[in-house]
Amino acid sequence: MTFAMPRVSTWLNGGVPALQVAAWAGHSVDVLLRVYAKCIVGQEDAVRRRVEEALRAGRTAGESKIGP
Repeated sequence: MTFAMPRVSTWLNGGVPALQVAAWAGHSVDVLLRVYAKCIVGQEDAVRRRVEEALRAGRTAGESKIGP
């Protein structure tokens, strides 16, 4: 498992979804997050931006459906 640790932490820090990383690493998502959560750093700003973008896109899509 120590051989995979740098690779797994790189994938996680690169924004690869945990489900995909777990599949590539041969772990369950539960094990992946318990073992590698401490390796995930600096993603809060990027995640917040993605949420804000998704919310904006949802509002824009909803607004285009309103009207005659």
